[in-house]
Amino acid sequence: MLLLALALLTGCATRSGGGGTPTSSERDGPERKPPPNLAGVPDAVPRLDPIRIGGPNKPYEVLGERYEPLKGDVVYAEKGLASWYGKKFHGRPTASGEVYNMYAMTAAHATLPIPSYARVRNPRNGREVIVRINDRGPFHKGRLIDLSYTAALKLDVLHGVSPVEVRRITHAEIRAGNWGRPDGEPLFAPDTPPGAPLRETTPGAAEAGIYWLQFGSFTRLDGAEGLRQRVAEADLGLLPLLTIVREAGRHHLRAGPFPSLEEARATAARLRAEGGFDSSLVERR
Repeated sequence: MLLLALALLTGCATRSGGGGTPTSSERDGPERKPPPNLAGVPDAVPRLDPIRIGGPNKPYEVLGERYEPLKGDVVYAEKGLASWYGKKFHGRPTASGEVYNMYAMTAAHATLPIPSYARVRNPRNGREVIVRINDRGPFHKGRLIDLSYTAALKLDVLHGVSPVEVRRITHAEIRAGNWGRPDGEPLFAPDTPPGAPLRETTPGAAEAGIYWLQFGSFTRLDGAEGLRQRVAEADLGLLPLLTIVREAGRHHLRAGPFPSLEEARATAARLRAEGGFDSSLVERR
């Protein structure tokens, strides 16, 4: 617990609450001479690490904000901003008790279970990495994940805070050996432009388009997350297709895209018969 308390106070570069300009000894950043060939460092390899009850997975408070880590082997995907942390924390304990190595493929997240593995994608250039979540943070509003120096370098986000997409790799995926994604498969579905209407299709609708199944719409994100977990448990093969889209202040759980209307309808019928999940068909042109 002493290590955890120390890590929660000092584990990530973004944990300072501000209040003045840092001195040169307080500033974070790269070392003067980083090791060569860091772009060739392999990604973290997901494994079935037990998720501890308590310890780094207990609710905690930092800078007046309370955080409740997700419990168990949860399905998680989110978009947000990534930062990174370096020499200021290199060699210090992380929230997991492991020593932070800025040249390893690790990351910090405020609520994902520790340990976890996650796929992180830079949508600006399509680069992706897999990291081991072993630390807590970042604790700045709007930031989603703090990457190690090497993970940030491989994603080309060392220049500053950058948009990323994060999806946790579940134990079920690791057991099945399908945590790798085929080339070209999107990590997230693109959002509908703000204000653009959704068109519900009917049996007589035109065949041309991109088809999605919508399982529910929620005002709170945790409602959509809970339903996504249940749908994924009912059909693990559907997991890569499940995404939560935020539109007009609501969170819509959808699966897709399906290449044809027939496949979308067949999937809807199977999930209704086998898992009791009702869905509506959504077409985008």
